Parts: sequence; structure tokens; C-alpha cells
Amino acid sequence: MTALWTSAEMEAATLGHATAAFVASGVSIDTRTLQSGDLFIALKGENRDAHAFVGAAFEAGAAAALVTRRPEGLDGKSPLLIVANTQRALEDLGHASRARTSAKIVGVTGSAGKTTTKEMLRIALGAIGPTYASAASHNNHWGVPLSLASLPRGSRFGVFEIGMNHYGEIRALNALVRPHVALITTIAPAHIEFFGTCEAIADAKSEIFESLAPGGAALIPADVREAERLVARARQVGVSRILRFGRAQDCEARLLEAVDDADGQTIRADICGKPIHARIGAPGGHIASNAVAALAAVMLLDGDVFDAAAALKEFSALKGRGARFDAGGIRVIDESYNANPASMAAALSVLGKAKGRRIAVLGDMLEMGEEARRLHALLLAPLEEADVDLVFASGPMMKSLWDVLPKQKQGAYAPSSTELLPSVARSVRQGDTVLVKGSNGSKMGLIVEALKVREV
Repeated sequence: MTALWTSAEMEAATLGHATAAFVASGVSIDTRTLQSGDLFIALKGENRDAHAFVGAAFEAGAAAALVTRRPEGLDGKSPLLIVANTQRALEDLGHASRARTSAKIVGVTGSAGKTTTKEMLRIALGAIGPTYASAASHNNHWGVPLSLASLPRGSRFGVFEIGMNHYGEIRALNALVRPHVALITTIAPAHIEFFGTCEAIADAKSEIFESLAPGGAALIPADVREAERLVARARQVGVSRILRFGRAQDCEARLLEAVDDADGQTIRADICGKPIHARIGAPGGHIASNAVAALAAVMLLDGDVFDAAAALKEFSALKGRGARFDAGGIRVIDESYNANPASMAAALSVLGKAKGRRIAVLGDMLEMGEEARRLHALLLAPLEEADVDLVFASGPMMKSLWDVLPKQKQGAYAPSSTELLPSVARSVRQGDTVLVKGSNGSKMGLIVEALKVREV
């Protein structure tokens, strides 16, 4: 077992008390995914106190548990690290991990493409040296410190996704991460309900430029309207190394060409004067943009950008974020994890290049605020541009799109994904390509899972 933390190190980091000496090889907050040798951290949420699962954690092979008290019924021999507050202790471990590592760190945020870009960086940097990246979308108040606390000793690179839906959240998380490269993927009206304008969203995202490691760099998307505002925010907090990526001619990291095919795409780019040709196992202009951003980050970390670019052929779209599969003679594009107007347009553009009937199954884009109905109705334009044949819609906001759809494009509408599913199942046929997309709360994943077991 490779030691990630000793009990003595964790006592020093958290000012806690270990009831016995132990060594942990990992850190977990979930007994369902806990690995043997992990430290289990009993976080207390609004609806659940994980102290109730400490016993299950030990049954699953936990090396110890981080708690505020000894849980009832627990064997007195089970090693515990007793602290004043488990959330604070998790943050303390993240802080201590960042302080002890010599790894070069990338922080990734943005309105869309965070997890995709993080996974590209995992692959690209992994071709150069030992690389750790945060799991799944662990980008919030517990996910970021958990990811930092899990950073293996000896890592050369670390990649951390940082999310938010309110001002100040990135500022607090980035103070833990202290990246050498701060990357914003894009600015779009995601969570606009809480901000009102994309300029306000840009200001919140730009908090990632604060707390950079000495000599740190900002990577800014040039193809958004708020690009110059992001540049100004970076300069405002003293960042001197600022690079832009995108299609614009003055970008230091410039996407020159992207050619889609059935299995992905080939891109041609100029990364700070270096000519790059790369194969990527997923199509779409947004994916190409994410790849250029990732390669620019590699360059800023003094990595071999050619080796990094060659490794991107191993990337494929993620579950809920563009993953594709065949089922009963149809091709499904799974975009069910999240949605905003920009990511909707990007996904529909990918659908527009598909063969056969193009079918869009769309659920509500959440957290759109007062403009929600108008923003949903405006999806008509990218639908028409993609020449989508049939649209299925669910959710109260998506009704605004349904009402402006031409009759010949109307598949079915239902208030929920569960109610929409039978209509989708009856209507699809062999040779169709079906895009399923919506915010996670709209539960479009139910339709994806049903299509997976579809019979001819």
C-alpha cells in the first residue's frame, strides 16, 4: 500500500487526535466508492450525517475514519481521527496537501467544458509525467478539498476543476488550489438566474485568477464577448502572464482547423508558435476549443506539447457530456448531464453532422432566471441550422421551444422526461441519430438509460 497520509501528518494538518496510529492510501467521503485503505471522512450535510456510515466504512476496508465524535456501536479498536469539524478538517488536509506537493497545478473553470477539459489535461499531461486530476465533477466546497487531499505524493502535475453558482465560491476554493495556470473554458449564461448577466458571470469566473502561484498564468477564451473583461480582471489582480486561446488571429493558442469524422476529429493549431496536428476521439467545435486550451496549459507548464497532442487520440467524450453508443440500430449522443444555451448550440451542431434522421430529445435548461422562456425559444435557430428532423421536449421551460417549432419537426412534448420516454421509444427507428440533452435536474439521463436497452 502506498502511503498518502500518516495519522501523524493528519493530526498536524487538522489539529485532531488519532486514537491509534494508521496509514491511509486514499481519502473518501462515500462508502459506496471507498477503497480498502482509504480514510473515511464523515461529513455532515443538511439532510444526512455520515457519522451514521462509519461502521459501513470500516466493513468496506477503511484504514480509519475522520469524525467529530465516536459513533455509537463502533468497535473501540477502530482507528479514528477526532476533529472539531469534519468539513474544516477536509479543507485542512487539502491545504496541507497543496503545501507539500511540488506538482505543477492547473485550475479549470468555465460555464461549460470544465470536466471535458480537465480530462483532456489528465491525458495530455499524463503523457509527460505522473498526473492526478480530480474525479468526476468534484468541483464544489467538498469536492475541491477532497481532490487536493487525494493528490498522490510524487505527482508531477495536478488538475483541479473549480465550479460555482454564486460570487465568492471560486475565490475561496482557488485559495486552496493556488494554480500555476488558471484556465477559463468559456463564458455562457449558465447559472444566470443567480447573476443576471454574462458580464457578472465572467466576473465570478475571473476569481480563479486570484491566489495564483508565483509567476502563474491566466488562460482566457478569446471567442467570447467577455474576453477583454477577463483580461482586465486578470491584470487587476496582478497577473502578468495572460494568454488567449480560440480562433481569433491574435490568439497565442490558435485553432486553425477542425475536421470532424465518424469517430472524432482532427485539429490543426498553433500553440505559442508550435504547429500542432492532433487527433481527438470526439467531434465538435467546442471539443476542439477545449483541446487547444489544454495544450496551451501544457505549454505554460513547460511540458512537451507535441507528446501531449499525440496523447489526445486517447480522449473520448464522457458520459453525459457527448458520449456515444449504438443501441438497437440507432446512434445515441448522451449530453444529459448539463445544459445552457451555448452547450445546447454546440451539441446541436454535432447532431447536424450526423447521418440519417436527426432527432433531438431536449429537457429544460435550469437556472436561467427571468430570461428562461426566451432562451429556450431561441434554441429554434440552432435546431434549424443543424437541420434537425424531429424534436422531443420535456419540462415547463422547454414548452416555450415546443410552441415555436414548425409542426413537421414536432415529435412530442411532455411535462417530464418520464412522461416523454414512451413517445421517444415509439418514434425512433433504425438509422436515427438521437441527441439527448438537458440540465441534470431535468433527468434526461432516464431516457439515455432506456435507449441503452432498446430492442430492435
